[in-house]
Amino acid sequence: MANWATFSVLLAIVVIMLGAWTRLVDAGLGCPDWPGCYGFMTVPQSDTHIAIANARFPDSPVDVAKGWPEMIHRYAAGTLGLVVFGLAVSAVRKRRSGVPFKLPLFIAGFILLQGAFGMWTVTLKLWPQVVALHLLGGFTTLSLLTLLVLRLRKFSATQATEENPNPSAPRPHIAKFRPWLYGGLLLVILQIALGAWTAANYAAVACTDLPTCQGEWWPKDMDFQHGFDITQHVGPNYLGGQLTAHGRVAIHVTHRVGALVVLGYFAVLLTLIWRRSASRELRRPVLLVSAALVAQITLGLANIIFHIPLPIAVAHNAMGAGLLLSVIYLIWQHNLLPQAQAARATHTTIMHQEITA
Repeated sequence: MANWATFSVLLAIVVIMLGAWTRLVDAGLGCPDWPGCYGFMTVPQSDTHIAIANARFPDSPVDVAKGWPEMIHRYAAGTLGLVVFGLAVSAVRKRRSGVPFKLPLFIAGFILLQGAFGMWTVTLKLWPQVVALHLLGGFTTLSLLTLLVLRLRKFSATQATEENPNPSAPRPHIAKFRPWLYGGLLLVILQIALGAWTAANYAAVACTDLPTCQGEWWPKDMDFQHGFDITQHVGPNYLGGQLTAHGRVAIHVTHRVGALVVLGYFAVLLTLIWRRSASRELRRPVLLVSAALVAQITLGLANIIFHIPLPIAVAHNAMGAGLLLSVIYLIWQHNLLPQAQAARATHTTIMHQEITA
């Protein structure tokens, strides 16, 4: 199960990247229906099938080049759904052995909701609210699957060997970083949400210069009320976006400020953890978060400098997932260390009682 869960994590990353690719090549409406494409299970390519498709959807003529990115994304997402359902079934069958089964069942239910958002993305014509929530749902699915992998690996290790206390467990003062780590996780989630809103409203190209935006450090005409209006009407085709330029600039600048906040927050937090922890188990995830953060900031800057090239833009989405997972892994490792320390203290107390007796 741990191996299959790991495969599902890798597949979820691929699905997120395919979703970014589909959006960036403007293929979000490459197929106007769901789950098929113009009523077919593949993109219509023959003259006969194209004629039938155009007759079914006269307002959306077939564009094979945009249909395939959309369908490839759906095929990958469908495969991920099958793997998740298989994990849920296997977990229920093995629940008597202590395998976690509530989390796989929850993920299976969530994947159905994510599929519904995928359908609404198409049927509501890329309504920004649904597009942003669908992207966040993909990151949520990935996070839950990663948590499942960690829990299954821990269960497997516990079954294989007796749990031995870690002699290099940190001093008690390391535990005080826990709320700050959760705060950092919240900041990363908010920044991903800002990125999703930026992508959904096609605001990534609103500022094409660095470090200023349109030649100003703080553009005067930014329209935050319009840019972050979540009451946009359902009905128009949102392909290419419907916001004014001033609204898109407000979104883009907010996303930049969010990146600076995340960078500054983790620069301080990771430095403090590194200096106060001699534990290798904690230093490795600290290095991982640091590397992911630097890579993500670099990709974000490259997006602006090179005007959103497709490979860099897709990598920026993928590294956002990598940053999220690295922070989750750091929190996981941090939560394990106090348990090991507590186990060692309990073991020492028992030995002391036996010697005294």
